[in-house]
Amino acid sequence: MTFNGWLLVAVVAALVVAMARPMGAWLFALYDGRALPGGAVERGVYRLAGIDPGEEMGWRRYAVHVLLFSFAGVLLTYAWLRLQGALPLNPLGDKALDPHLAMNTAISFVTNTNWQSYSGESTMSNLIQMGALTVHNFLSAATGVAVAFAVVRGFARREAGGLGNFWADLTRVTLYLLLPASIVYALVLVAGGVPQTFAGSVVATTLEGAKQTLVLGPVASQEAIKMFGTNGGGFFNANSAHPFENPSAWTNLLQMLSIFAIGAGLAHMFGRAVGDRRQGWAIFGAMFILFVVGAGLAYWAESSGNPNLHGLGIPGGNMEGKEVRFGIAASSLFAAITTDASCGAVNAMHDSFTALGGLVPLFNIQLGEIIFGGVGSGLYGFLTYCVLSVFVAGLMVGRSPEYVGKKIEGREVKLAVLAIAVLPLLILSLTGLAAVLPAGLAGLNNKGPHGFSEILYAFTSVVGNNGSAFAGLTASTPFYDGLLAVGMWFGRFFVIIPVLAIAGSLAAKRQVPAGPGSFPTTGPLWVGLLIGIIVIVGGLTFLPSLALGPIADHLAMVSGKLF
Repeated sequence: MTFNGWLLVAVVAALVVAMARPMGAWLFALYDGRALPGGAVERGVYRLAGIDPGEEMGWRRYAVHVLLFSFAGVLLTYAWLRLQGALPLNPLGDKALDPHLAMNTAISFVTNTNWQSYSGESTMSNLIQMGALTVHNFLSAATGVAVAFAVVRGFARREAGGLGNFWADLTRVTLYLLLPASIVYALVLVAGGVPQTFAGSVVATTLEGAKQTLVLGPVASQEAIKMFGTNGGGFFNANSAHPFENPSAWTNLLQMLSIFAIGAGLAHMFGRAVGDRRQGWAIFGAMFILFVVGAGLAYWAESSGNPNLHGLGIPGGNMEGKEVRFGIAASSLFAAITTDASCGAVNAMHDSFTALGGLVPLFNIQLGEIIFGGVGSGLYGFLTYCVLSVFVAGLMVGRSPEYVGKKIEGREVKLAVLAIAVLPLLILSLTGLAAVLPAGLAGLNNKGPHGFSEILYAFTSVVGNNGSAFAGLTASTPFYDGLLAVGMWFGRFFVIIPVLAIAGSLAAKRQVPAGPGSFPTTGPLWVGLLIGIIVIVGGLTFLPSLALGPIADHLAMVSGKLF
């Protein structure tokens, strides 16, 4: 570990704090339905689509519209991918995708997972990259933020029957947040050296005089929303380790900050919406502490390196699978950030991390990616832990379980537990199937605990809608394409439905003034309780599987055995 490495961690942490307030103000204006520049375009969209933005939706109707919109997106994207060979803007002549890969990819991008069982530069045409995948980068991100808006309204409203209008929320988030920010972001990336062209490739001459064909395309436009919308699907197979996606230390810093931008802002927005900004800062504080601790552990583990190599006279940290231009600190920090959020973009290969270094991003996802989290999904996932924590606090101290002025009763607690339980149920059951069936074991390129970690990480990633991978697993098979698609779909929507139900239940309740029996939910005690509940629930749920995977892998490494 070096001073410069810790300085990078400190700078990123400080900038995350600094951008939370302005981003939160921007998001609150969208949440609040304020008139903004470009209102004529917004009204035109409503007229064209036949939408009444003032029409309120109950939680059931809101959920149905989210599901129908997403299902239609899967069908349309599947058709595009199956017809790719006959569509224009295909300079390299990419063929149509196989049915199982097309379905996996369609579900992946609609659910904001962006898991890629293919190499983008050799599989997808420019039209598909821009017209299908990048479009879903916008729409899946906007859907997540829209759901977060609806959930926050449940906590903020009093004796109300509606949670807003899904189509209005989707339109406003796309029009006023994602589009303008991504346009500016893409221009900055172009200035930093990221390509943006319809050319299919260019031939370059290497220093040795050899000819090399370099694939090009509309990279910057996809890269911008990939990071800002916590999508993570790269134009190139190497993702943000590729110099055309992430050419310098400055673009690397920008990408890390953009992953957290909306998640940090939503925490601040929550405080504004419920009328007590301290509530938002309490959520932000718990997320921030978990982020810093995880990033520090990953940096320490990777800097410690492999003792087996040290014994051979090769000192230093673990540089396997990392870009020399980024180094250990920036790679470890990027891995922590991308798995704290549901982004999944990588600038180093997580499969090449040390066992404990790889455990950090794995455990980040298993916590539900609530540490700032994906756009929208991080906040509404975190709020389920708030509901659970205030209930536990009430049981411990004998006080009334209330949160932001709303009584937390049996219905809300059951729904919160259901939403939290979805991820471990899917992750562990699907991992168990793949770990015993011949079709699942056939995809392994490593044996022992590291091979198990590859399977565990894959299903953790897709169920958590992250999309990163321990790349030693060969997942481009009908077995994995199908099973991973199941994990992505249910991991997304079987969380959204119960959290919307919680919001609907709370919105109908009246406000309860704080009194002597109320548990305070703004101070250090509350933040500590939140962190404790999150870590204990995650630890108790996943410790057995982690013991079989990365923990066993680490113990084998220190005893001199490598997998």
